[in-house]
Amino acid sequence: MSITTVGLDADDTLWHNETIFRLTHARFVDLLADHGDEPTIEARLAETEQRNLRLYGYGVKGFTLSMIETAMELTGGEAPPHVVREILAAGREMLAHPVETLPGVDEVVAELSEKYRLVLITKGDLLDQERKLAASGLGERFSAVEIVSEKDRATYDRVFTRHGTGAAEAVMAGNSMKSDVLPAIAAGAFGVHIPYAVTWAHELADAPEDQSRFIALSAICNLPETIKMWNN
Repeated sequence: MSITTVGLDADDTLWHNETIFRLTHARFVDLLADHGDEPTIEARLAETEQRNLRLYGYGVKGFTLSMIETAMELTGGEAPPHVVREILAAGREMLAHPVETLPGVDEVVAELSEKYRLVLITKGDLLDQERKLAASGLGERFSAVEIVSEKDRATYDRVFTRHGTGAAEAVMAGNSMKSDVLPAIAAGAFGVHIPYAVTWAHELADAPEDQSRFIALSAICNLPETIKMWNN
C-alpha cells in the first residue's frame, strides 16, 4: 500500500481564521455590555451558533446572523439600530479580511503537490472559502477543492474515492480533531492533527491515542516526513 492522496483543511491549517472570529467576539461583547457580562453574552452566542448550524452552516455569514439573533434575545427584541449596523459591519470586515498563511504552509503545499494528489477539504461559505483560497496563492497547487457542508465519514469516503484511490491510501491533515481527524480515520484514512493556537469549542474532541493511523504534529512543516514514514 502507498499513499496517493493528501487532504488538507483550510481555516487554521493553511491560514489564520479563528483569531479573526475571536476579535469579532470581543467586539460583540463590547456592543452588548449593557445587557450582560462577558461570560453570559459568550454563552448565549455559543448556544445560538450551535442551534443555527443546521440552518446556516459554517462560516462568517451564519456567524453574523447568529450575532444579530443573540443581540435581539439579549435586548428583549429591541436591539438599537446602531448595534445591528455594527454587527453587519463586523461581518463584512471579516469577509474582506486579508488572508495570512501560517508559517511553512507555502513550502509544504508546494512539496506535497509534487508527490501526491492534493485535495483541499474545507467547510464554510462557498464564496468566502473560494476568496480565501484565491488570495492565498495556493489554489493551483491543489488537484481538487471540496467545500462541504459537513465533514463526516461519508464525506471522506466520497472525496477520497472521487479524487484519489480511496480513503485507505489517503491522509487527512487539519487543526480540528472532530472534523479533520476522527471522521477521516473512521473512513479508513490516516489522520494528522496539527493544532492551531485557539480552537472553536465546537471542534474539540479527544484524540484517538490507540490508533496506528493517527499522529499529532506540532507544525505543518513536519507533515511531508510523516507521510513518507507511513509510506515506508
